[in-house]
Amino acid sequence: MRLSSLLLASGILLSSLEAQQGPPRQVVPMDSARAAQLYVSNRPEDHPVANYEQHIAAKARTDSIFAARSAGVMRYEKIRYRSSADGLEIPAYVFSPLDPKGPTGHAAMVWVHGGVHGNWDQNYLPFIIEAVQRGYVIVAPEYRGSTGYGREFHNAIDYGGKELDDVESALDYLHTRAEVDPTRIGIMGWSHGGFIAAHLLMRGARTRFVAGVAMVPVTNLIFRLSYKGPGYQRSFSTMEAMRGLPFERRDEYVRRSPYYHVDSLSRPILVHVATNDTDVNFEEARPLIDALRARKPDLAETKIYVDPTPGPASVGHTFNRRVNRQTLLRDDSPEQVDSWNLTWAFLEKWLRP
Repeated sequence: MRLSSLLLASGILLSSLEAQQGPPRQVVPMDSARAAQLYVSNRPEDHPVANYEQHIAAKARTDSIFAARSAGVMRYEKIRYRSSADGLEIPAYVFSPLDPKGPTGHAAMVWVHGGVHGNWDQNYLPFIIEAVQRGYVIVAPEYRGSTGYGREFHNAIDYGGKELDDVESALDYLHTRAEVDPTRIGIMGWSHGGFIAAHLLMRGARTRFVAGVAMVPVTNLIFRLSYKGPGYQRSFSTMEAMRGLPFERRDEYVRRSPYYHVDSLSRPILVHVATNDTDVNFEEARPLIDALRARKPDLAETKIYVDPTPGPASVGHTFNRRVNRQTLLRDDSPEQVDSWNLTWAFLEKWLRP
């Protein structure tokens, strides 16, 4: 081939590549401070660290408070069971009536805590006690990634992945309890826990729970990571199972977001959200509510609380978890009372405690 022909062919190829890639990137001065702020690693070894010893000590204090406050009120146990995902041992709290009714006499619920790296703490106590007094057996799993169990368990976090099986495996444990009716087991969670509850109710024919409650749930990880920014993104992109951001792992983030699985909802769900939530902001929460109302009106009960009385953290995000930190009694607001009245009515309808 002649040189002129080669040059012409090369020119056509370069023009084609430029057309695909767009115009050349503008050369701009690099702001090193901003670059460092925006940088998000995809390496598991860069996952944000925590004070593991401090968390272990705090967990021991929480366990002692649960034991002391349960005395004479309800039966308290700390157990472990194995996850169906890979056999990992999952710590869990069990709260049950002091005087069980007998074989299959009680409905049960799996209650799921929130937080990217969170755990069960004593501030859930008044709601646990009320549930047990209403006749429920409660299992509260500390799924992988929960704090208080050391570095390895903390770094095993798999948000929207194996943690779902960690929580669902609590069902298998409940089936070993003679007093629990296996046909009356529900699930309830807050924030990240509401995200897990929604996921497990949206597994189509594989769904194993009778009904569930998702309070102020995380809904859409693609959207959420976009508005929470790099500081939040680092906890996700560095997970072993992710190793990247939504633009790199879009299909995986879709798979892990309840918003994209509304059509697979096969059991009744109750969802409450707040317009003044500064954690799961209303811009994230509203699309799930709209999707449930439009596509699953026979299964979904939803309510939007407009600027409810703030809770102890993130304004409306904890509007129905108001607890006096000294007495560990409910610090009721009108919205908290309303939300729990609707919640108990929903659960009694489907679980018949």
